[in-house]
Amino acid sequence: MITIKILIDSVEKVKKLTSILSKEDVDCEVVEGVHIIDAKSIMGLFSIDLAGPVQLNIHSDDQSILDNLKEFIVE
Repeated sequence: MITIKILIDSVEKVKKLTSILSKEDVDCEVVEGVHIIDAKSIMGLFSIDLAGPVQLNIHSDDQSILDNLKEFIVE
């Protein structure tokens, strides 16, 4: 499993992230506090606080997925 911190602090970023992840054949979730949301769900993502970084869990060991997510990753 890959775990990274991402920042999706605008409507455009949420749309782009869900579009990218929907093309991948893996399960992904965003963790914000005690909330665990399907990362492919636009409505789910808008139900949590996206002002700061959140954790993205990708249930795969394929690091090539991260190439498409570079603009969202924060250190």
